[in-house]
Amino acid sequence: RNPDPNLAFSVALCTFSMLSLSSGGDVKPRSCGEVRQAYHALEYSIADVPHQEISADPLRICAPQGTTCCTAEMEDKLGLLSRHTFEDLMESSSHNMRTSFFSKHRKFDEFFLELLNNTERSFSTMFQRTYGLFYRKNSEVFQELFRELKRYYTGGNVNMDEMFNDFWARLLERMFQMLHSQYRFSEDYLECLNKYSEQLRPFGDTPMKLKPRVTKALIAARTFVQGLMVGREVASRVTKVNLPPACSRALTKMLFCPYCSGLPGLRPCNNYCLNVMRGCLANQADLDTEWNLFLDAMLLVADRLVGPENIQQILQPIDIKISDAIMNMQEKNFELRNKVFQLCGQPNLAAGRVRSSRSVFDSNPRYRPAASRARPTSAAGTSLEHLRIVWRNMQHSIKNIKKKLSESKRFWSKLPDEICSGGNRTEPDEEGCWNSHARGRYFPEVVREGLTNQLHNPEVELDITRPNSFIRQQIMALRVMTNKLKSAYNGNDIYFQDSSKSFIWVRPETTMVHFIILFW
Repeated sequence: RNPDPNLAFSVALCTFSMLSLSSGGDVKPRSCGEVRQAYHALEYSIADVPHQEISADPLRICAPQGTTCCTAEMEDKLGLLSRHTFEDLMESSSHNMRTSFFSKHRKFDEFFLELLNNTERSFSTMFQRTYGLFYRKNSEVFQELFRELKRYYTGGNVNMDEMFNDFWARLLERMFQMLHSQYRFSEDYLECLNKYSEQLRPFGDTPMKLKPRVTKALIAARTFVQGLMVGREVASRVTKVNLPPACSRALTKMLFCPYCSGLPGLRPCNNYCLNVMRGCLANQADLDTEWNLFLDAMLLVADRLVGPENIQQILQPIDIKISDAIMNMQEKNFELRNKVFQLCGQPNLAAGRVRSSRSVFDSNPRYRPAASRARPTSAAGTSLEHLRIVWRNMQHSIKNIKKKLSESKRFWSKLPDEICSGGNRTEPDEEGCWNSHARGRYFPEVVREGLTNQLHNPEVELDITRPNSFIRQQIMALRVMTNKLKSAYNGNDIYFQDSSKSFIWVRPETTMVHFIILFW
């Protein structure tokens, strides 16, 4: 039985008009008619409720002195309903926040994947047009580059330094052989070529400049998307933490013991509600410090996504950058060949071939980077224009998610106040509210949030020396993700190797499982 939390709360506490009672707090109705109606409104059998008050001796929680309108069976059912009501309140209170994390995760994830796919298509179109035969014969080198970029983004354990080094090494080998196709190059010779590549700098500054920029942009994008998923998962898990027995008793006493006293329409005092909720949510409140640090780190990385080094600005011109590198090598070909021959020796002529200085690229018009600004109106051009529109929308989404993240700060410590103040759940009349045993003022002081502050909570008895282990795990998951976000903001990545204890999340619509390691 899972009624709407607000409805259950309202039906339990305020669906009936206030009973006409005298000012004395100890007045008890002799008839249980009001209780029978209220109990029936909760969709329980009216046959469970006695017509007249009976002895309160069998009750364990709602035990008013003398007589009561509740049986032990009713108390058990109302206790179970109080748990369901609390769980539904937790679910509804965190719904908007969890939905924001989920929807933004999906939107950003879809955009970044679309950006990578469109960049690859645009790259292929331009290189096909510019380099023709050379590109067709060596397209797998470039396809592998984009395959690894996408694998890295989707959570693959890709070493970006090694991946880029391998790309430039393979491109150097292919180009050098095609530029000097009259020679035969052994594996050892190509190994020698790559050994001196840093000294020779065949592609100019492009490899040195492109690698860190692409890496930083992808780190920010994928870490932000991971952070959105972790935030949602932590919030979802924390809202479902099992209630301790002391909390269940306190909730039953606050929500439904007025029934047993013949006062089914009486709502709890606000301070009474706060003490119960702060006791029940003591462990969740301890999540707040790490939760706020996590949100601050998310906001930092969000700024990276719209800064001058954002992923869209870095990836869109990658075809121009790599083409510049190829043209640089072509222009330096004669000088480069002489240096290589000096360092690695004179290669043997290929059988049946003669010396030629003609470039494999000579049959294609030279691609000039300056002309790249005016792309033709084609499928690729239209696709990129669409991507720019999507990116403008994404910038608006980033502003929106930053607002949502900021609003989510102190969510867990403020949750008791949100629950008690929302939906007419407490009685504004401080003299005429349910104070845990009768109608009247609630005198105990309100305790502060957090487990250690519950030592003197008069409503919920908790062992403050035993924090909830599951909540501790979520705190550690946030701490790990926060460190990763801070590292991503600085352009660095973190790889976690320990697989013995993991906080696991799965990217929607993929089979890629991501591990955020907990050193717990």
